[in-house]
Amino acid sequence: MPLLFGTAGVPLSASNSSSESGVKRIRELNLGALELEFVQGVRMGAEKARIVGAAAVEQGIVLSCHGPYWINFNSREEQKISASRERLIHTARIAKILGVRSVVFHPAFYHDDRPELVLERVVTELLKVREILAAEDNEVILRPETTGKPSQFCNLEETIELALRVPGVLPCIDFSHLHARSNGRINSYDEFCHVLDQTAEALGERWVENVHFHISGIEYGLKGEKRHLILTESDLRYQELLQAARSFGVEGLAICESPNLEEDALLMQAAYNTLG
Repeated sequence: MPLLFGTAGVPLSASNSSSESGVKRIRELNLGALELEFVQGVRMGAEKARIVGAAAVEQGIVLSCHGPYWINFNSREEQKISASRERLIHTARIAKILGVRSVVFHPAFYHDDRPELVLERVVTELLKVREILAAEDNEVILRPETTGKPSQFCNLEETIELALRVPGVLPCIDFSHLHARSNGRINSYDEFCHVLDQTAEALGERWVENVHFHISGIEYGLKGEKRHLILTESDLRYQELLQAARSFGVEGLAICESPNLEEDALLMQAAYNTLG
């Protein structure tokens, strides 16, 4: 499967905000993927998930989803850690019904803890989640996302380490976040290739053949990400990023999180398709 482009949420030009309309509009736009946004909570029941999943199959659209923001496996409160597990498990259960291949999520904040300690805590909790999902024969891939601020757990190395240590985990590489997190670095063909090479060397073909990218314009400062921007209004060298992806021959999804959603998704798809 080639790199498929899609939107983070229902396209703005859809007839309404329903997931079914989103799937239909993605097909009309000749895009290939849709990431369902459950960031404020999973507000979709099993029956609706079956309907949306069937619509995606009928239209030939690949679905992914983004789990709730309210996940923090490094909380000071055990109750919040337990709730985080339940939120991720609930998302994965609905994802399975939808036929979704991947659940993207933000695992934790550092707070004042050492990164190594946070990593161990997140690994422990994800192993518990994975054990429950395995017992339910749920093979949905969990995708910790690279984050946009140095205060947030999940730089590239940490996402790779999670994938190495927990079964059924692969990174969601948000290139805009990496760019913002590094205060403007990771923004050239060579730097993008280094990210891809580092990940491919660690995780091999199981990642190369099933990547999940987030891409958008982004505003940033010394503390990292501020807000997403339209690609042409930002300094992200997305053409060089797409060239790097083409050079590596990665397969999977590239999800656009720009404010204009489908416009930038189409822009990237067109640019990618012109590359040799």
